[in-house]
Amino acid sequence: MSLARLPIIVGFGGFNAAGRSSGHHAYRRMVIESLPELDRQETIAGLAVMMGLVVFADDAYRDLEGNILSLGEIETRFGGQVLDGTLIRRIDKSFFDVDAAHWQKSATLGAGDSPLVFEIRKRDLPEPVPSDWKLEPMEDGDRVRVTAPSGLEVKFDSYRDLPVKSAGQLPRGFNPGSLYNSHYHPRALQLAVIGASDAIQSTGLDWQQVMDSVRPDQVGVYASNVMSQMDENGFGGLLQSRLKGSRVSAKQCPLGLNTMPADFVNAYILGSVGQTGAITGACASFLYNLQAAADDIASGKCRVAVVGCAEAPIVAEIIDGYATMGALASEEKLRKLDGVEEADPRRTSRPFGENAGFTMAEASQYVVLMDDALVIELGADVHGAIGDVFINADGFKKSISAPGPGNYITMAKAVASARAILGDESVCKRSMIQAHGSSTPQNRVTESQIFDQIAQVFGITGWPVAAVKAYVGHSLSAASGEQLIASLGIFKYGIIPGIKTIDKVADDVFAERLQISTSDQLCRQPLDVAFLNSKGFGGNNATASVFAPHVVESMLQRRYGEAAYASYDDKRKDVRTVATAYDRAALQGNFSTIYHFGEGLIDESLIKVDCEHVNLPGFVQAVDLVFANRYADMCN
Repeated sequence: MSLARLPIIVGFGGFNAAGRSSGHHAYRRMVIESLPELDRQETIAGLAVMMGLVVFADDAYRDLEGNILSLGEIETRFGGQVLDGTLIRRIDKSFFDVDAAHWQKSATLGAGDSPLVFEIRKRDLPEPVPSDWKLEPMEDGDRVRVTAPSGLEVKFDSYRDLPVKSAGQLPRGFNPGSLYNSHYHPRALQLAVIGASDAIQSTGLDWQQVMDSVRPDQVGVYASNVMSQMDENGFGGLLQSRLKGSRVSAKQCPLGLNTMPADFVNAYILGSVGQTGAITGACASFLYNLQAAADDIASGKCRVAVVGCAEAPIVAEIIDGYATMGALASEEKLRKLDGVEEADPRRTSRPFGENAGFTMAEASQYVVLMDDALVIELGADVHGAIGDVFINADGFKKSISAPGPGNYITMAKAVASARAILGDESVCKRSMIQAHGSSTPQNRVTESQIFDQIAQVFGITGWPVAAVKAYVGHSLSAASGEQLIASLGIFKYGIIPGIKTIDKVADDVFAERLQISTSDQLCRQPLDVAFLNSKGFGGNNATASVFAPHVVESMLQRRYGEAAYASYDDKRKDVRTVATAYDRAALQGNFSTIYHFGEGLIDESLIKVDCEHVNLPGFVQAVDLVFANRYADMCN
């Protein structure tokens, strides 16, 4: 029996309402009250630079007047603005005005029994002219007088108050498109580029060295989004152009496709010719992509995988859609819930508390996976590993958005699988849950009931439960990526973020065997495994197990022996040095975003093919064409 290869997380990155993911900075923003002073100040300084409040120049942090600032001075002067301009908050006017969102109101102009008479330029006449209109040329020759017996239907520009006013947005003042040449790119693709680039650089590895170490077809990119690109540079502009009387651009249709968060990574960041996939499963999409990548690595089909999702749904039409479903936390609902005249825009997402719906968010989260042999060979760092990812549907459904039985299966299988690999002690005493925690009344009951029942079956008590949507909102396809990034931070710092947007756990939550805290909790002992749980519209359920770095390192030592592991550890020191250098530069605002447009193109005339190989110019290794017959027992 051949042994499975372990999919190890060697890098991670992205951007969300808490800031930059690599270096654990987004996680650190969530637990900032519980951090040591230096970590807290570094994270605030990095956010201040992202937000344009502070610059780094001539080897020092400076205010906009050029005065040198210490980390402590940055915190004192700008800490309040940083905290206020991150996480969930009132939607910034850079998106649209939630108090006066643009729409069009239909009306019929007429004068009762009398025909409507108006003047218009000839070139502005509709095509074709309505058959009952009478046109009379005017003296200037450029205009006509129109008599419309039945009146005229028109649409007036109008503005209305949106019921939903909060979202998880990138730090205030941070423009993702400014980090590279992003002309005409929809916002979700901007997030994909900077997120994937952040993850790649966080590895501390030279990417060319990685590519030279594997065959070209052994690199995979698995990424997608749910809502596609719905702003004016994507499908939003495409669908609105005719109604607005404008032209469709050549970029709106192709850039709108929901495969672009993978395609852009292949085409402009990695230059990969390997496996590609863009799987969607509603709010569980990140885990769907993660499963495909982890399975391909475990089987040996793929040796390096970049996995992620990038979503930018803070668009009035999308918010309208979810709000009309009753899925979002509106101001009116929150005011009634709290018995106040004005709702708190920062406390709209309340997993497992008295809540009123979820809060929309934008985010980009990517991780880099490698098989264990390549990790040992290259000295790649270990941030965790993927145990298993399970996906199950709900069966027959009365409502496409309602929860169902599929999540019982995924959660039970994930816990059982982790127990088979790590043992009872790890699962029962050193594990935690990253809940879907969408902040809807139905979710808090149904998801907690699943956790409680699984805990009872496996003999778990005091099971820690975190819900990062309380901080960053619900980024749809990227939501499970947010859970994974937060878990890596918990493994490193041992602090489980509390659900600080609730006063207490709701009475109808099944919490007898769960530990749901309203404040940050320090782990009594290092965690071995985190379970990421995700529930999506349509019955898209997924649960993953993620192993902590110390568990993975122990597994590597057993598989490769002490001598090989010691050699690996020596190589890893240099990799960590490079990763740390990138982190320091990014804290200072130098992200060095990877974006290769029109560079390194493959000259197809130089491709060489024989019966055993495909050789591509620019790639050290060839694609192997020698295959064994997997169905030998069925063939002559």
